Amino acid sequence: MRQVLADVLNGDVEAFSRIVQVYQRPIYHYCYHMLSSRSEAEDCAQEVFLKLFRSLRHYDTGKPLEAWLYKIAYHQCVDSLRRRKLTRYLPFFYQRDDDNCHVEREIESTYFNEEVHKAMSRLSPEERNLLILRCVEDKSYDELALIMNKNAAALRKRYERAAVKFRGYYREAKGDVSHDNGKRGSGSEKAVPKRTPT
Repeated sequence: MRQVLADVLNGDVEAFSRIVQVYQRPIYHYCYHMLSSRSEAEDCAQEVFLKLFRSLRHYDTGKPLEAWLYKIAYHQCVDSLRRRKLTRYLPFFYQRDDDNCHVEREIESTYFNEEVHKAMSRLSPEERNLLILRCVEDKSYDELALIMNKNAAALRKRYERAAVKFRGYYREAKGDVSHDNGKRGSGSEKAVPKRTPT
């Protein structure tokens, strides 16, 4: 990919199509999970690659291209969300009623429900971005650190807090708040997927 980038920077416009071929699908999927709209995701992904092409000369070749692409995609999705009032989001994970120690995570690419919409709409764009990159795109904390310009250890804590917040909002939307009432700080924050940083 470094050679492809060098070719593009040297004026080989056709070489840019190879970058698009490699990253088009993951960037589209990311935009789709953020926006919950295929048409908007397609438009957003196209804009991401246009912005990438226009700004390539400012790219730090010492850093992964993928990290820069996801930064552009995140800001493009946030702009799209700001332009529309109603937002819908991908469900990430749910906690079983009979399991207080683990979170059951479900990834669904086509089904959306009202409770998930309500829960996700209460999270900040940064929290949604973190959950999508971690749960859907399966990024490591080190990769997240590059994408979001944050410390990996700090991002792990933010992820756990966002997971707990989503679960609480989801329970409220479902009309089941009994599990979290009076348990703030009781250790429920630890009931999140435990992954080894890579």
